[in-house]
Amino acid sequence: MSATTSTPPTPASVKPSAHTGAGGVMNKRRGTIATVFMFVLALIWLFPLLWALYNSFRDYSYTQTNGYLSFGGWTLDNYQNAWSRGNFGLHLKNSLLITIPAVALTLFLSSMVAFVLARFSYRFNLTLLGIFLAANLLPPQALLIPVFKMFRELPLPTFMSESGTMLNSFWALILVNTAFQMGFCTFVLSNYMKTLPYEIYESAQMDGASVWRQYWQLTMPLVRPALAALATLQVTWIYNEFFWATVLISRGDKLPVTSALNNLRGQFFADTNLVAAGSIIVALPVLIVFFVLQKQFVAGLTLGSTKG
Repeated sequence: MSATTSTPPTPASVKPSAHTGAGGVMNKRRGTIATVFMFVLALIWLFPLLWALYNSFRDYSYTQTNGYLSFGGWTLDNYQNAWSRGNFGLHLKNSLLITIPAVALTLFLSSMVAFVLARFSYRFNLTLLGIFLAANLLPPQALLIPVFKMFRELPLPTFMSESGTMLNSFWALILVNTAFQMGFCTFVLSNYMKTLPYEIYESAQMDGASVWRQYWQLTMPLVRPALAALATLQVTWIYNEFFWATVLISRGDKLPVTSALNNLRGQFFADTNLVAAGSIIVALPVLIVFFVLQKQFVAGLTLGSTKG
């Protein structure tokens, strides 16, 4: 009795089953549903901004007469009046004098702390990181009175602050924003630096590189994508910060641009189209920064999310 052997079917002879085709159709439908759902969410999120942009080019008296759902009444006077009445030139300069130093100081100090936490093993590493993160968990209102009293007692030379203290000075807003943002930046950068191969630091040590050179010439160039992403976020958050400006600054000529929107509102009347134009003017610098750093921002968020 001779034994017969059966050869396994070749890959070319294997036919796709009906289940495979059905699964592909289901995945395609799910992808379409997810795309439509995300598109609807994007429209809901963008609607207030688009609505403000639309009405910022319309005359207030026309919309009061014909309704906001009407079409017409186009004008550019809202932007001219908002710029002059809100004194946006001065307040934009104030925001730049606050935002740029605060972002630079935040990234510099947090990168130094993150480098120590990532490259050196100390017992208090987790405790130190927890202290930094605790500042982000506390609401600003809880620290209002202590910060105000502390800044009122801290003296400054008259060439740095006309009041002689930290109050009514840009230094107060720079320091308070730096203190509140360092925890988040330190957390992100420390985790990012831990992904860097340790062999490059061993090679640097063998070549006689000091700790400072390892930080400045080796680590900092490698974390540029993360720094770009954090810089975009920090510019947005610090530029739009409103609470501490109203607490620590009492002089109108020292307020940032977000606080200047109050100048467009009357005591009993508010031209909503004028306020919309002012809001668009305030939002433009942040949008410009985002579009300029868009590639670096996306690279900083996605780097390390895939392996291979």
